[in-house]
Amino acid sequence: MTNNVNERANFGSKLGVILATAGSAVGLGNVWRFPYMTGQNGGAIFIIIYVICVLLLGIPCMISEFIVGRHGQSNTARAYHKLSGGSPWTVIGYMGVLTGFLISGYYAVVSGWCLQYIFASLAEHLQGDPEYFKTYFTELSADPVKPVVWTVVILGITYLIIEHGVRDGIERASKLLMPTLFILLLIIVGASCMLPDAYKGIEFLFKPDLTKINSDVFLGALGQSFYSLSIAMGCLCTYASYFSKYTDLTKSATQIAVIDCFVAILAGLMIFPAAFSVGVNPDSGPSLIFITLPNVFQQAFAAMPLLGYLISLLFFVLLSLAALTSLMSLHEVSTAFFQEELHTTRKRAALIVTVAAAVIGTFCSLSLGAVDGLVIFGKSLFDWFDFITGQIFLPVVGFLTCIFLGWFVPHKVVRDEFTNWGTLRGRFFHFYLFLVKYVCPLAILFIFLHQLDLV
Repeated sequence: MTNNVNERANFGSKLGVILATAGSAVGLGNVWRFPYMTGQNGGAIFIIIYVICVLLLGIPCMISEFIVGRHGQSNTARAYHKLSGGSPWTVIGYMGVLTGFLISGYYAVVSGWCLQYIFASLAEHLQGDPEYFKTYFTELSADPVKPVVWTVVILGITYLIIEHGVRDGIERASKLLMPTLFILLLIIVGASCMLPDAYKGIEFLFKPDLTKINSDVFLGALGQSFYSLSIAMGCLCTYASYFSKYTDLTKSATQIAVIDCFVAILAGLMIFPAAFSVGVNPDSGPSLIFITLPNVFQQAFAAMPLLGYLISLLFFVLLSLAALTSLMSLHEVSTAFFQEELHTTRKRAALIVTVAAAVIGTFCSLSLGAVDGLVIFGKSLFDWFDFITGQIFLPVVGFLTCIFLGWFVPHKVVRDEFTNWGTLRGRFFHFYLFLVKYVCPLAILFIFLHQLDLV
């Protein structure tokens, strides 16, 4: 693919559009965050509310970002600038780029942990009692060298994909990574569901307990739907700028949302039957993946050590693939921005992003124990990046995008993009517009206030 900065790239096929954009959504948010959120919020009832949030709120917000991106045919910041006519609304685009860029740095640290766990599995280091797994993760996250090395490695792999462009890089990698991810998921789900007492975990996921419903469950499901769909990170807007004018935005958003929900539920089926089989509490929280699950797999397959070893190894390969597909989209947000705004080549822009993200990732990693000076007001730099992007930038960008599309952009422009300039019927346009104007902004506002303990 040429590096001509004046040539706008496009995805080469409908399958490429779906797999690449779904890869952006299907990441650690599904395989890591969704299971522990489900465990903490009552299982099946959380899943039901989550699916409703995806359908009524996630899809409209996704379509909105698609509209901005395809209309702008440029990086996220410039796309908002074009659609707003250079008005102050342009700041939404810059915030989206900044959000994606900052997340790239600390997300690469978590992605690097996944690679280390693959290495540890191959070296048969992940064996011991429950306390051993806790100590292993604590020592790893505080190590001044290993996490930094793996952070650079995962960013280097991402760079090699991104530098090849949209079709030869992102699309080709997505067509390889996403099917592999699904196959690994299904293998581990099958093994997990065949364990003794696995039905208890399946029941936890699919038999709703109405007594678990409360405001925290609703707001948790709402927040998770935005997090797992990559809304307000600039990813969807950037990828949509590579869509053709024939791409059905509503259909694409729906298909991606369905894939996202399917993978999230499969992640639950992968984890909870095994957890219940060995009597592990399903609400283990963020430590579920790196501390609890290695112990779960070891106990669950104690009678078949080789199978337990393979399942554990495949699980961390799966995690790494999920992390990589999301990291690709986050990286592309900033790469597209620098390529177009600095009028440089894709390779140079990708290198700038990779180096900068590696620097951020290094400081975030060191803040977890290796360097005391990187702890500010009792929070590590890693936690500050997570807080600022996840609890402030994401809801603010999502809220402003809905207000912008619903109230500022002429409805004819929105309708033209929604219906592909009248070639699609657009039966749900008015319903979509109602959700974007009223329902989505209010829901996002509640998330924002709840996360800051103001409601």
